[in-house]
Amino acid sequence: MTNLPGEEIDKITLIRIKLPYREYFETSFGREYEKHTYLVIVEAGGEEGYAETAAGQYPRYSYESADIDAFVVENYIIPSIEDGLPTDPTKFMEKVSWIKGFNMAKASIEMALWDLTAKLLSKPLYKLIGGVREYANVGVSIGLQKDIDTLLSKIASYLEEGYQRIKIKISKGRDIELVEAVRREYPDILLTVDANGDYRSEDIEHLTKLDGYNLLYIEQPFPYWDLYLHSRLQSMLETKVCLDESVYNSDLAKEAIEMGAGKVINIKPGRVGGIGESIAIHNISMENGVGTWIGGMLETGVGRGFNVALATLPNIIYPSDISASKRYFNRDIVTEPWEIDDKGRMWVRKDSGIGVEIDWEYLEKLTLWRKEYKIGG
Repeated sequence: MTNLPGEEIDKITLIRIKLPYREYFETSFGREYEKHTYLVIVEAGGEEGYAETAAGQYPRYSYESADIDAFVVENYIIPSIEDGLPTDPTKFMEKVSWIKGFNMAKASIEMALWDLTAKLLSKPLYKLIGGVREYANVGVSIGLQKDIDTLLSKIASYLEEGYQRIKIKISKGRDIELVEAVRREYPDILLTVDANGDYRSEDIEHLTKLDGYNLLYIEQPFPYWDLYLHSRLQSMLETKVCLDESVYNSDLAKEAIEMGAGKVINIKPGRVGGIGESIAIHNISMENGVGTWIGGMLETGVGRGFNVALATLPNIIYPSDISASKRYFNRDIVTEPWEIDDKGRMWVRKDSGIGVEIDWEYLEKLTLWRKEYKIGG
């Protein structure tokens, strides 16, 4: 980044909240009924930058959770920066590089600094990071359902709303019959499946059966740590393998591409450590002819703002899992919920930063606790 404002951070605030989902969301990890997160407010130069942790209530997707991340911020990140820190997100990441892992905890501060920096520069975030469109092409992710009829009904509803791509969750014993039923009903839609790492080496032959269903890609069939199995499966398939949990930094993205472990990468800013690392993965993928898209983690309207901005980058060639606010929440915590148009596009906000305002009155009702940390002199 160049021409950054020379402001110093004054204060960081964490607000832990619990927000009910419109309906439960189920994957191979389990079922969730509420969004557990904390919001970050970073203050400098009379402006506030907002973000949230992507971690959920439990350490299922990774070893991080909202409460674990809050502990890491309070006990390790804040002491690393309490003597003073400029608003430059890269300087923050240098300061906390000694902390191994905890990408989502770091990203919650780093992303707030990007929002704050864009506001200090009076620029929309998507322009600051090099976006080439004013909208994100979006798809929808559908969790495991109680039966096939319910799944087909939900797909019909989301197609009616305009979503460009349908993704369904699969798991051991709940896979081929689901895909077969969807393809019978909808032979031509853009369709993907996501296993969230539920399969193992003994399942590799079984997974090759998915090659016959014209899928856009198969997402994260094996555990995050097993690039070798992903590489083996990709060599056996015509269908592209998409890596999600396996790619948690740009070095791994490069290695995965060189190994042939996948031909698509799902970039989740929280998972990889923030906006800077998301851009690095995007660029490495683009240089190597690997398509990317932006993955969602059931964010509130705050986190969704970052996903929309990233989805305007040039190598985001597949519809992203962003979805309208009403997909997950009866009421979002931002004053202007995110929506899609009838062509499945979510438009950026032209205001500076991510372009959202928080509904403070509603947020107060959701708040479990609030902590403030003075930074610098």
